[in-house]
Amino acid sequence: MTLPRSPLAPEHFPDLPMIKGARFAAAAAGVKYQGRTDVMLAVLDPGSVMAGVFTRSATRSSNVLDCQAKIGADSDAGAAIIVNSGNSNAFTGKAGDGSVAAICQAVAEATGLPEARVFTSSTGVIGERLPHDRITGKVGELVATLDETALKPAAEAIMTTDTFPKGASAAVEIDGQTVNIAGFAKGSGMVAPDMATMLVYIFTDAKIARADLQALVSSINARSFNCITVDSDTSTSDTLLMAATGASGVDVTGHDAFAEAMETVFLDLAHQVVRDGEGATKFVTINVIGAAHDSDARTHALAIANSPLVKTAIAGEDPNWGRIVMAIGKSGAAADRDLLSIRFGDVLVAESGWVADSYREEDGVALMKEQDIDITVDLGLGQGRSTVWTCDLTHQYISINADYRS
Repeated sequence: MTLPRSPLAPEHFPDLPMIKGARFAAAAAGVKYQGRTDVMLAVLDPGSVMAGVFTRSATRSSNVLDCQAKIGADSDAGAAIIVNSGNSNAFTGKAGDGSVAAICQAVAEATGLPEARVFTSSTGVIGERLPHDRITGKVGELVATLDETALKPAAEAIMTTDTFPKGASAAVEIDGQTVNIAGFAKGSGMVAPDMATMLVYIFTDAKIARADLQALVSSINARSFNCITVDSDTSTSDTLLMAATGASGVDVTGHDAFAEAMETVFLDLAHQVVRDGEGATKFVTINVIGAAHDSDARTHALAIANSPLVKTAIAGEDPNWGRIVMAIGKSGAAADRDLLSIRFGDVLVAESGWVADSYREEDGVALMKEQDIDITVDLGLGQGRSTVWTCDLTHQYISINADYRS
C-alpha cells in the first residue's frame, strides 16, 4: 500500500548525529513488502545498558513478552535490536514464540552476543505466522553492513502505513562534554498508548546505570508517548527501547539537562506519530486545566481526543463545541456544567455553562481551518491539568484500514 505523504509531515528527515557505540543496518527480507527494506538491526557495544516500556495489552505479541522478560537484567555484554515490518507476530501462539527464539539465536550467533541480549520487535498484520526464515536469512547481510550513520535506513525499514520516517535528536553539554541522543519511531494507526506506544528506538552515548535510565524512560514516556492518540486502539506490539552505550564517558546521572534533552526527543517523535496519523489533516493539542486532579484532567483530555464526533468535526473544520461538552460529560471524571469554559486557540467559545457572549461562529470557523489546532478546557474545579495530542478523523482513515490486509 503506497500512501501520499501526510500534509502534516516535516519537510525532511533530520540529520541525526552518530551515537558512539551504536551501529545500524537495514535490508529487504520480503516479510510482506516487496521492493523495500523491511528489517533493521542495531548492535550496541559492550557496556551498553537497555531500558524499555511496553504495551499492557492482554494480547501482546511474543516479541513484547520476550523483551519484557529480558529488559530488567544487568549485563556487561553489548546488545542488539532487530525489528521487522509487515507482520506483527501477534496472536500466533507458540509459533510466535518459536519465531522470536529463532531470530534471537541467529542474531546471537552472528554477533557473538548472548541470546538474552537480543531484543526483537515486529509490526504489521496481526494473526499471521511470521515467516522468520526470511529474516534470519538476512542476518548475515545486516551484520556485514552495520554502520554508525545508517539511522535513516533503519527508520525506513520499520514503517508500515507510515507515510514518512520519523527521527529526532538532541545534544546536551555535561561538564564541558557533549552527549548525543538520537532516535526513530514508527506509528500511524492503531495508536492509543497503554504504557508505551508504537515502536520507538532511542540511543544515547551517555553513561548511566540501567535502573536510572529505566526510571527516566518510564517517567518521560508518561508525559510524551503515553499522551498521544490517533484512533483509541492500543497495539499488541507497542514497544519503546532505549540504549545508553556509555561511549562518551560522560556520567549523566542526576543531570536535569540530560533528562530535558531526552524529553525533547521523546516529544518530537510522539508528535510526529500524530502528524502521520492515518488520513490526518490536522494536528490537535488538547489542554485540560482546572480539574480536581491530574488523573481527571487526563481522563477528560483522552475522552475529547478519542471522540469520533470531535475528530470528525475537526476534519470538517466545524467548530462544534457541543461535542467537546459531550466528551467531558461522558468521560466519568468530575465535571460541573456551570463551571467549565472552552477555548479554540485564543477564542473563548463557552464559559459558565453556556456559549460566551463574545463568541462569533466565524472566529471558530477561521481557527478550524488551520493545520495546528489548540483546544483548551478549564473545568474550574482545582489545579489538575493534562495535555494530550491527537489528529482528526477523515475518510482516508477508513480507506486505509478497510484495505489494510489486501
